[in-house]
Amino acid sequence: MATSVISANLPPNIDPTKATMAYGNGALRRLNRELQDTENMLTRQKAVKALCDYLHDHEHVAAAIHEGIVVSLKSLLRDTDVTCRQLSTMCFYVISQHSVGREAILDTGTIEPLSALFEDAEDICRRNAHMAIEMLSEVPFGADGIVQAALVPKLIEKVKSEHDEIKEYILDTLHFCLIVNTQDALKAHGMEVFTSLLASNLATIRAKAARDIMDLSVPLDGKDKAVEVGTVPALIGLLGDNASAVRANAAGALSFIAVTTQGKYTALNADCVNPLLPLVNDPNSEVRVNALKVVTCLAEAPEGRKILTGHVEQIRQLESDEITNVRKHAEIAVRVITWRP
Repeated sequence: MATSVISANLPPNIDPTKATMAYGNGALRRLNRELQDTENMLTRQKAVKALCDYLHDHEHVAAAIHEGIVVSLKSLLRDTDVTCRQLSTMCFYVISQHSVGREAILDTGTIEPLSALFEDAEDICRRNAHMAIEMLSEVPFGADGIVQAALVPKLIEKVKSEHDEIKEYILDTLHFCLIVNTQDALKAHGMEVFTSLLASNLATIRAKAARDIMDLSVPLDGKDKAVEVGTVPALIGLLGDNASAVRANAAGALSFIAVTTQGKYTALNADCVNPLLPLVNDPNSEVRVNALKVVTCLAEAPEGRKILTGHVEQIRQLESDEITNVRKHAEIAVRVITWRP
């Protein structure tokens, strides 16, 4: 399906070949000075474009941080010129790919001005800001910094209305933040928002939304909320999705929700077994494992065990699967289904 593409093209007069670079260590000092030139917009544009290219060499990142480049870039996030904002956010994206860069972003308090660009009128600035925040979230201390900055409710609000390309970055950021803290997302109606995204036309968004539901369903409050807002039927509807990542994450989310008695019976009442059983023979091993986990959870209820008893031989065949994890969960499922009081 065709989707809109956010253009990263620069104005024609921003030519990096025209930016004058000093030699050696002097390059960063000169660029830093030009980034702070409040009088000449073109100087700032050329300097930040040259810096963006310069930082792609990972050896230059630590030196740039030592030179104080992060503080200068932080000021450019509030620049009135869209090109300066676009390129400064891209610089932060490159910097956030390195551990020393993530630490510098946190130490200089750059999360707040970066998140302010979530409201920018230009798509490219919002996209780059979300890319930088997502990269920062991939390490625990970065995700914790985002949570501490109270960005989770804001991200959940933004994922409802942003372009699909940006939605993917937001869902990834929330995934890492939910590992650190789930309560903020639950209070911000994250379960309802993720459930609505299960109906997206894009398989990547459906898969990431199902994954975030799985993250949010780890605590008991999340499991109960999933049952309350009708997430279970929506997940069951994705068990037959054409994308293996969607099937795997939908089954994975169900395996967490069905741990509780309420979750089991909600899934059983929604006729979960029929679309679930074909997944135990899915070509994707992750799908098979997650499907077997759901089977085990449902078999713990007498009604579920009664239904699954007629399919125990199908599941028993997986005890010789080539994947160790599949064999393990098949053995557990057979043991639970065949258990008698």
